[in-house]
Amino acid sequence: MYGSLFVPLQCESLKVHGIVMGKFLKIPAALVSEPVGYGTLLMDGCSVIEQCIHNMECKGTMFLQEHMLIFMLEGIIVLNHGKQTYTVRKNEMILLRKSTSIQFEMIGDASNDNIYDGTMICIKDELLKEFVKTTDVKMPHIAGEITASVNPMNERLITFIRSLKPYFNAPSPVSPALLKLKIMELLFDVSECSQHTFRQILQLLQPVRANIRHVVEQNYASPITLPELAYLSGRSLSSFKRDFQSIYNMPPAQWIRIKRLEKSLDMLKTTPMTVSEICYTMGFESPAHFSRIFKEQYGYPPTQYRQ
Repeated sequence: MYGSLFVPLQCESLKVHGIVMGKFLKIPAALVSEPVGYGTLLMDGCSVIEQCIHNMECKGTMFLQEHMLIFMLEGIIVLNHGKQTYTVRKNEMILLRKSTSIQFEMIGDASNDNIYDGTMICIKDELLKEFVKTTDVKMPHIAGEITASVNPMNERLITFIRSLKPYFNAPSPVSPALLKLKIMELLFDVSECSQHTFRQILQLLQPVRANIRHVVEQNYASPITLPELAYLSGRSLSSFKRDFQSIYNMPPAQWIRIKRLEKSLDMLKTTPMTVSEICYTMGFESPAHFSRIFKEQYGYPPTQYRQ
C-alpha cells in the first residue's frame, strides 16, 4: 500500500524578534509521530506537507528521510546544504534527495501580508520506481551527478498544486487510491515541466558513486546512519565500510563519533544551545550517552564545561 501525509506544518520552538526558530526535525517521521492534528491524510509511500505561515519568518533544520519536492506559491524558502544555497521563490520548485540535512528559512511575501505558502512532498523510492515503470522510459546511464537546482513551474503545475488544497480540510477521509493517482499525476506534470528534474528523478534510482571524503565531511554533523551515508556515496554498506577504512584507517562509526564530539565541543563554546539540544542535533542517542562519551574524550562532562 502506498501512502501520503498531508498536514499543515507550523514551525515550533523559540520566537525571537518575530522570527520562529524551528527545532531539528526528521522529515517525515516527526510529522507522523507528532501531527498538527488537522488536515492530515496518510498513505504509504509518499508524504505531502502544506505550510502556511503568516507575519513571521521560520528557521530550522530538517533531515530528509525521503526524497523531497518543494513547490512555492507565495513567499520564499532559502535552503542550505553544505556549501550550497538554494533560494526557491514564488512559482518555483526544487527536488532534494533523501538522507541529507537541510537548513531552511521560510520568508513570507512582504507585498502580500507576509504570507508564506509552500508545499513539500516526500516520496519514497518505491513510488518513484512505479512512476518510472509507468512512463515506460528506459533507464539511461547518467554520467556524473545531476545536482539539485531551482526550476520554474509552468501554469499547469501551479494549477495542480493549488488543486490539492481542498484535500487538507476534507470532511471525510480521502481514498488512498485517489491520493496515489494525484501523486503520480504530479510526477508526470513535474517531469514534463522540467527535463532537469526528470533526470534527477531517474538518477535517484541509480545513485552515482561519490567521493567518500566529500560525503562524510559534508554530512557527519547530521543525525545520519551508516546505511544512509553508504547510500549517499553510491555504495553498499559493506563497500562503504571497506573503502572508508582504507582512507581513514579506522571504522566509520569511530571517526564519526570523534568528529561529532569535536563539533559538540565547538557548539558548547560558541552557541547558547543546551546540552540536550546539542546532543540530539548531533545525532547522539540520549543526553546520558552523550555525557558519558564526551567525558571519555575530554575528561569532564559537557555540563561541567558550561559551569
